Amino acid sequence: MKQVELRERFAPIVMTAEEFRAAGHRLVDRIAEFLDTVQTRPVTPNEPPHVVRAALGDGPLPAQGAPPQELLDQAATLLFEHSVLSAHPRFWGYIYSSAAPIGALGDFLAAAVNPNVGAWNLSPVASEIEAQTVRWIAELIGYPTDCGGLLVSGGNMANFVPFLVACKVKADWDASREGLRAPAGRLLRIYCSAETHTWIHKAADLFGMGMDAIRWIGADADLRMDTAELRGRIAEDRTRGDLPFIVVGAAGSVSTGAVDPLPELAAIAREQGLWFHVDGAYGAIAAALPDASADLRGLALADSVAVDPHKWLYAPVEAGCALVRNRGDLFKTFSHRPPYYHFPEHEGEESVNYFEHGMQNSRGFRALKVWLALRQVGREGYVRMVADDVRLAQALYRIAQEDPELEAITQGLSITTFRYVPRGLKAGSQGTEEYLNKLNEELMTRLQAGGETFVTNAVIRGKFVLRACFVNFHSTLADVEALPGIVTRIGAEVDKEWRRSAGL
Repeated sequence: MKQVELRERFAPIVMTAEEFRAAGHRLVDRIAEFLDTVQTRPVTPNEPPHVVRAALGDGPLPAQGAPPQELLDQAATLLFEHSVLSAHPRFWGYIYSSAAPIGALGDFLAAAVNPNVGAWNLSPVASEIEAQTVRWIAELIGYPTDCGGLLVSGGNMANFVPFLVACKVKADWDASREGLRAPAGRLLRIYCSAETHTWIHKAADLFGMGMDAIRWIGADADLRMDTAELRGRIAEDRTRGDLPFIVVGAAGSVSTGAVDPLPELAAIAREQGLWFHVDGAYGAIAAALPDASADLRGLALADSVAVDPHKWLYAPVEAGCALVRNRGDLFKTFSHRPPYYHFPEHEGEESVNYFEHGMQNSRGFRALKVWLALRQVGREGYVRMVADDVRLAQALYRIAQEDPELEAITQGLSITTFRYVPRGLKAGSQGTEEYLNKLNEELMTRLQAGGETFVTNAVIRGKFVLRACFVNFHSTLADVEALPGIVTRIGAEVDKEWRRSAGL
């Protein structure tokens, strides 16, 4: 290879200050225009994969580069025209929020400095901002502020981290050396409601216990964990010689926003010597509301809590947060120091190396966007926005109760479920229920494709229902009031088509 002179190196990825400033100003202008007009766009473009691929192009990797501003213009157009828009005021589907504008700018700033928040010496102020963010999140939800914690990618990881800590703490053998399968053929046992998010499947699978380790506890009429059944299952497993180690409670289930009886679960876990973890990825932030239930506030009793800032703190994805009551448990679980790691201690002062508190070594600066929004909005601002989301969900439930073609099913936190029932059709018989399930499934598919709104589904006691989750600071009562008309119009179209095809 020809020797290259590097005294005045030219790297094609460099942008001059003038180029960066011009491209950045233009991009910010385009983003501002997009955010200002997002409500006029369809929630989804409803394009099949081949259309999106055609817009992207399928050429080979370019041999030569292109001007940065041109590329940013192209990328902005692609994203604005071919994305599902969570910033749209009628996006009420999956539980991730409209992104706070200051969070987007925070990600921009974080990427520019690019600290590696794995070790304090690599990221001094970023590490301290993350530590402060963790304390503020704990304070907001009423959890002890001297807990340990860190920012992670989202709900799965925010639950995985405490789950693995619980395994290590509750194992009565050296699980770090011998693995997470209990010796002498004993089986580790996990206890959670049948409404628990699917992260629990992944945790049991990926950490080597197997999904058969999960004890699915039934739910009561309000879809909350049945504590009597829980006590019975723990007793049965102990008699069998198994090793119960964790109870998982929900602070806001994904399907309905149900909150398990957390104080009672905490008492059972304490009596039985089990770890008590709360999946509050969605609902934990609602514990900050003045009228939060005693059950929800019971998350303060947990050994660990998962929270997702990219849900009800309105941070851009990715942003999850794992909180563990005893910060030393994080260190004991994750600290490994190979000889090629040398991070000096600061005598007389505590500093956190986050690679010793979680699964990642190299870590991005996720905390900045959350920290900025917490400072911009404050506790009172978040309480107001979260309460507004809850009130919108309650308004939808009332509207569904009053509409002769809708059946209101559940309302919890900021989630409302309901279904379309055509006029003159009496629900209840097996044949009618099967028809309604298929009808509402097709209705949801068309709603998601139509671009007017975006809702998802839940299956509740065998009923396929539509589900609207409000974690969207752009949504208004007018948007909510428009939804029933959209649902009944499209539902009637589907019902008419199906009855005609059936000759009815």
